Amino acid sequence: MIHSVDKKDLHIGISACLVGEKVRFDASNKPSTFCIQEFGQHVTYKSFCPEVAIGLPIPRPTIRQIKKDDVIIVSRPDGSGDVTDALKAYGKKVAKVTKHLSGYVFCAKSPSCGMERVKVYSPEGNSLKSDGVGAFAREIMAANPLLPCEENGRLNDPLIRENFVARVYAYKHWQNVEESGLTKHKLTTFHSQYKYTVMSHDLVAYKKLGQLLARADLSLEDMAAQYISGLMAALTIKATRKKHANTLAHIQGYFSKHLKSNERQELCEQINAYREGLIPLIAPLTLVKHYLLQYPKDYLSKQAYLSPYPEQLKLRYAY
Repeated sequence: MIHSVDKKDLHIGISACLVGEKVRFDASNKPSTFCIQEFGQHVTYKSFCPEVAIGLPIPRPTIRQIKKDDVIIVSRPDGSGDVTDALKAYGKKVAKVTKHLSGYVFCAKSPSCGMERVKVYSPEGNSLKSDGVGAFAREIMAANPLLPCEENGRLNDPLIRENFVARVYAYKHWQNVEESGLTKHKLTTFHSQYKYTVMSHDLVAYKKLGQLLARADLSLEDMAAQYISGLMAALTIKATRKKHANTLAHIQGYFSKHLKSNERQELCEQINAYREGLIPLIAPLTLVKHYLLQYPKDYLSKQAYLSPYPEQLKLRYAY
């Protein structure tokens, strides 16, 4: 199965406060129920608190992002205790030793760990646009633009949560293929397993990735780099009910010669009911898997789309 990855082998970076460590400025934490109780059962976390790592005490004065002369610094509200360079340096250090990570969960709104929408202030203390990026988080994401990243707050959204986990498992699968020694055959096999996954996210990318693998003017290294970049970019595009329904309709075609009239009608009704928002995705998928057991199709059974991550996470029950 695509998701058959041992917990010990799937490493996720995470802000230390999200897994219960009392490292925040007020000696508190921000435990994430999903990260700890659900996702944490399937992954191994590597926690980081950049503020503590650079020597700030617990508890400590608050720090914020301040815009001074078009430059954003991270310091105390009065401008003292500038830790911008220290946070950036630590981010670069961590990025170098965590290339094995398959994902990262940042603490939202943090001046060091926020992935986006961090509050920025003027030197006088006035709130400006909330368009900052944590000084530490920026370095992690810049060092590995392919790394699936998300914030704890956004993971409360079922669609965003499912998208993040799916990207993590896809990226881990790719890392395993690379570590085993990439060949053109392994690359095309990998792509064949993700065809319907990509189709459910971005039909344009689905066509472009297929065309990319057909090119004869690229080295394997260049082709692989362009491929995984295109794949991970496509997977960040949220899959909609319409896209999922169209993908399921394509999959249904594999059973057209086998299904009886009433079975075909039942599957069509399930797909349409999902398209209209009446049932969750798990419903038509369960029926597809049932027919796959009855009428085995080797190509379909290897599709990541059908089992992108452990079913125990129940991520397709909510939308």
